[in-house]
Amino acid sequence: MSGQAPWRAADSAALYGIDHWGAGYFSLADSGEVVANASFGAVQQSVSLMDIVAGLEQRGHAMPVLLRIENILDDRITRLNEAFRRAIAQLNYRGHYRGVFPIKVNQQCHVVEEITKFGGQYHHGLEAGSKAELMVALAHLRDREACIVCNGYKDAEFVELGLHARRLGLRCFFVIETLAELEIIIKTSRRLGIEPLLGVRVKLAARVEGHWNEDSGDRSLFGLSVSQLISAVDRLREVDMLHCLQLMHYHIGSQIPNIRNIRAGVQEACRYFVDLVGEGAPLTYLDLGGGLAVDYTGAATNETHSKNYSLDEYCIDIVEGIGESLDSYGVAHPTIITESGRATVAYSSVLLFNVLDVSRFRAATIPQQLPDECSDYLRNLFQTLEQLTANNVQESCNDAVHYREEVRRMFRQGLVQLRELALADIFYLEVLQRTRELLPSLPRIPPELQDLDQALADIYYGNFSLFQSLPDSWAIDQLFPVMPIHRLGEQPDRTAIIADITCDSDGKIDHFASATGESRTIALHRFDPGQEYYLGVFLVGAYQETLGDLHNLFGDTHVASVRIDERGGFEFVEEIVGDSIGDVLSYVEYNPKELYEQFRVAAEAAVKSGEIDLAMRREMLQAFNSSLNGYTYFERD
Repeated sequence: MSGQAPWRAADSAALYGIDHWGAGYFSLADSGEVVANASFGAVQQSVSLMDIVAGLEQRGHAMPVLLRIENILDDRITRLNEAFRRAIAQLNYRGHYRGVFPIKVNQQCHVVEEITKFGGQYHHGLEAGSKAELMVALAHLRDREACIVCNGYKDAEFVELGLHARRLGLRCFFVIETLAELEIIIKTSRRLGIEPLLGVRVKLAARVEGHWNEDSGDRSLFGLSVSQLISAVDRLREVDMLHCLQLMHYHIGSQIPNIRNIRAGVQEACRYFVDLVGEGAPLTYLDLGGGLAVDYTGAATNETHSKNYSLDEYCIDIVEGIGESLDSYGVAHPTIITESGRATVAYSSVLLFNVLDVSRFRAATIPQQLPDECSDYLRNLFQTLEQLTANNVQESCNDAVHYREEVRRMFRQGLVQLRELALADIFYLEVLQRTRELLPSLPRIPPELQDLDQALADIYYGNFSLFQSLPDSWAIDQLFPVMPIHRLGEQPDRTAIIADITCDSDGKIDHFASATGESRTIALHRFDPGQEYYLGVFLVGAYQETLGDLHNLFGDTHVASVRIDERGGFEFVEEIVGDSIGDVLSYVEYNPKELYEQFRVAAEAAVKSGEIDLAMRREMLQAFNSSLNGYTYFERD
C-alpha cells in the first residue's frame, strides 16, 4: 500500500511476541532470522537457528529435528539457584535452597547428565518417581549435599535401591505417599539394617488454576490426608523411627499461573510443618514440589499458559512466606526444596521442521464467464460474486451458501456434472474470500462472519508428527510458541493453521500464542515449493520429548544438542539419529528381518509367475531394505 512503512524484523517480533515468551533466549536479528542467545558475563552472543539448520543438513540430518541448546539449560539452573540465593540473603532466611529436577519432565540421558554436571556447583539434585528413574539418579549423582527425592509408589526393590544410596552417603529421601508403602519401608530398612531418610507428602486444601489443578485439593491423587498423616506419625513413633522423618512435601501443580496460589500453598503448608515439628518430627527440609510456571504466550497474566509473576517474585514470596510463618511459632527455618522441572528444561528445546505443501481455500484463477449449459443456481452464484460489495456482505454470503447447497443437491440427483460442482465451489469460496477482505471496512462485523479467518485459513503441511513430538498440544490443548525461523524481514501475508503428516484429523496445530494471548490461526509467509520454509515450535523441553507415541508409526526425530561459544560460534555436542522404519516396527512387535523375508518370498513368487524379472526383483528388494533403514518422516529426493 502506498505510503505504508516497509515491514521490518521488529514488526515480526511484535507479531509473534518472541521478545515476551522468548525470555531473552530467543530474538530476531535484523536479517529476519530467529537467533538463540547466550550470555558470557556482560557479553551476549547470538547464533542464527538457520545456521544451525544448515549445519544439521550438512551432517546428513533431514528435518524434523529436535534442537537442544545447552547454554539455555545451564542458564535456567543458574537463574533458579541465584534467585533463591538473593531472596535468602535479602530476607535473612536462616536456611538453604536445594533445587531438585524431576526426571519425568525430561528423561533424556543428555539432559539429566547436563543438569547434574552443571548443577553440581549448586548441589542441584534429582527427583525419581520410579525404580528406573531412581537408577538414573544413583548413576549420575555423586554430590552428598544434593538431594534425591523419591516420590510415587514404592515396592521393596525401590526401597532397597534407595537404602543402598544411603549407604553411599547420598541424601535420598523416601516421600511417604500411602500408609501401605510405609510398612514396606519399615520392613526393608530393618532387614538391611539401614536407617532411611523419610518425608511425608501432605494433601493441601489450597486449589490452583489451570490444566493441572487436579494435583491440588482433597481429591488430589497422591499424598496423605490429615488422618493418614497422623497415623503415619504414630506408626513411626511406635517403631522408634520418628527421628527419620526429616522432610515434608506437597505439590499443587506443575504450572501455577497465579502467584496468589503459590502464596496460599506456602501458608497452609507451614501450618502442617509447624504441627509436625510439634509432634516430634525433626523436620529440616520443606519440599514445595513443582509449580514454577512457563509463560508460553508471553502475556504475563494468570491464564493457564502464562504466569503473572517473575522468578524473583516467586522466590521472594516463598522465602518470605516460610520465614514469617515459622518465626511466629519459633520453628527453625528448613532447607527449601523445589522440584522445578518445567521451568528448568522447557526453554532449552526447539522442534524444527520444514513445510511440505499448502492447501488454499481459493482457486488460482476465477473463470470470467459461465459454460453455455449450466444450472440457474450456478448462474445465481456467479452473479452473487459479481455484485458483492461492502453494503451487502451478509446477504451475499447467505445467498452463496444457499446456491452452492442447491448445486450440491442437483449433483447428488445426477442433474449436474462434476465440473459444474467444482465451479460452484470456486465461486462460493471466492465470495467468502472477498468478504473477508471487506470485513475491516465494515462498521460492525456480523456474528456469522466473525470466524471467517479461521474457516478460510490455509493449511500448511509440516514435516512432523504432532502425536510424537507435541503430544500435549493434542491431548490438553497446550499452547506452544510457533513461528517461522527465517524470512521475518518480509511481511507474512497468509493466515494459516498447521497440519502434521499423520493423516489424522487431530494432527494439527490450530491454537497459537499471539500478542493478544491466543489465536486460532497464525500468520505465515507465502509458500514457494522451490524453496524450503522452516518453522520452529519453541519451549518444548518439558514432557514433550518423553510423552510421544507412535501414531502412524512415526518415530523419534533426530536430536541435536549444540553449545554456543564465547566467540558467537557453536559446536554440535551430541547428535542422535532418529528412529528408522525398522526401529519403530520392532517397537510394535514386528521383526524387520522377517518382514524382509516375507517380501522376498512374494517377489520370488512373482519372478516364477513371470510378473517381474530378476532385475526388477533386485530393485524391489533394495528399495524395501533401504526403507527399513530410512527415516520415518518425509525425505526430499
